[in-house]
Amino acid sequence: MSIKSKLGLGVATAVLGMGLIGGGTFAYFSDTAEASNTFAAGTLDLAVDPEVIIDVDDLSPGSWMIRAFDLVNNGSLDISEVLLSTSYEVEDAKGDNTDDFGKHIRVNFLENSDKSEEYGPNDIIFSTTLYELQQMTPDAVEKNVIGFENEGSGLPAGTQDTMYVEFEFVDNGEDQNQFQGDKLSLNWSFEAR
Repeated sequence: MSIKSKLGLGVATAVLGMGLIGGGTFAYFSDTAEASNTFAAGTLDLAVDPEVIIDVDDLSPGSWMIRAFDLVNNGSLDISEVLLSTSYEVEDAKGDNTDDFGKHIRVNFLENSDKSEEYGPNDIIFSTTLYELQQMTPDAVEKNVIGFENEGSGLPAGTQDTMYVEFEFVDNGEDQNQFQGDKLSLNWSFEAR
């Protein structure tokens, strides 16, 4: 082989080698993976069972009555507090009221029995008139007594708390004739947070 051929073959080999080296720096393996993500908000769904807690007629001073109802968490999230708001309207039958009928209807207690302890009830409200209760927003699922026998504060998803309430038309020992025939419509609103 002539020197020219050898030189040409050497140059061609060098060019091929450089091409492989240069090509090797640009060659690589690759793979791709994708992730699908979802953000779904949970739900708060609080129910009161039964929806009508009390409906009574023919009250007289000194009358009292106890009722039971459940606060039910039908949602997917735990409820940390349930705030109770009170409002009411009075229908004055004779138009002679000089006082608010709500000042004479007292909530002797509102007890969350699921949070009570063997030695004492878990009273959310204790001896408060409807008139005074309008200015309060107690937490109906708060544990107010010390102890470890029953549930702590809150209302976990899929559970319920049984509540007991006692209402009394307070006999103040005075003339309460102005309330004869009157009607008080009570609205309790329970707000889950």
